[in-house]
Amino acid sequence: MVGYAFMGAAHSQGWRTVGRVFELPLTPAMTAVCGRDADAVRAAAGRLGWTASETDWRALIARDDVQLVDICTPGESHAEIAVAALEAGKHVLCEKPLANSVEEAEEMAAAARRARERGQLTMVGFNYRRTPALAFARRMVAEGRLGELRHVRVSYLQDWLVDPSFPLAWRLRREAAGSGALGDLGAHAVDIAQHLAGSPLAGVSAQTETFVTERPLPGEEAGGALGPVTVDDAAIFNGRLASGALASFEVTRVAAGRKNALRVELNGTLGSLEFDLERLNELNFHDHTDSAAESGFRRILVTEADHPYLEAWWPPGHGLGYEHTFVHQARDLLYAIATGTDPEPSFADGLQVQRVLAAVEESAAKHSAYIAVSGD
Repeated sequence: MVGYAFMGAAHSQGWRTVGRVFELPLTPAMTAVCGRDADAVRAAAGRLGWTASETDWRALIARDDVQLVDICTPGESHAEIAVAALEAGKHVLCEKPLANSVEEAEEMAAAARRARERGQLTMVGFNYRRTPALAFARRMVAEGRLGELRHVRVSYLQDWLVDPSFPLAWRLRREAAGSGALGDLGAHAVDIAQHLAGSPLAGVSAQTETFVTERPLPGEEAGGALGPVTVDDAAIFNGRLASGALASFEVTRVAAGRKNALRVELNGTLGSLEFDLERLNELNFHDHTDSAAESGFRRILVTEADHPYLEAWWPPGHGLGYEHTFVHQARDLLYAIATGTDPEPSFADGLQVQRVLAAVEESAAKHSAYIAVSGD
């Protein structure tokens, strides 16, 4: 694994736990983790469960005892590490968003296609797909329980940047992060919308805003100096899916009081579904074929053994949490490697999301003009 901060810790939790919960065709060995600071990465290896540590990712992917490379670094390095790992004969899991630009994502998707011919697999870490409730929602949509989809709404709201004194971290610099709330939260929102609907976005109309344009430089040596914020704080956009359904999105990191509020609603001709990540073991479902006297939304507690992933966990009613999505991600990737099947979401899926994000930025720069999402 390359990187060991927030996402590295979450991915490590998945790799540590997956073999203790699921019957697996392969047993993952947490061989080595990589970071730039030798002492810090050595300490992280011991804390997170990795056998060894490296300070050069090139040395990591050159190791004969590494067959899978898990990339948990900022987006600026995704393309270089992923392409090199694929060329070295490794499978690759890359945290979202796939890259910082469409051009980098196209390079990665092309490398993935070439590697697939050699039997190597790639996956993008859109972990929310592995929330049992959202996986069950996808099943219900695919089974036609909602009929023809007409509306998809996704909002993803956080508040960790409300305070203007929050320092200028890497997520606030375009060269490191690519974009702000759009790439950080909007990537998840777009992937979930397209995944649940089973249809890609065909075009978007958008607005973005940076409310705090300067923030304190990090570190004591900065002496209180300010630096420019070069990414968005928030984005709002509408779109049309290729299926004809309408979609709307709102993502922000400055919504006071909202900690990790990912909310999804789907409306179809036969019914509706609603999900809130802050109540992640539940779905609200309205069956529009019921009589008017009995119609309305009802709660589905997604903790039964025949719900996705729940066969390996706890008795009904004993809910799961955020960290379990990474366990499910590891499970699905290991099964794909063992069977030689293509895992989802693929690098091609990640490229599609990157094209949507680019279209959003272009639309916002052109006063909300409708921009078609480019394709192959």
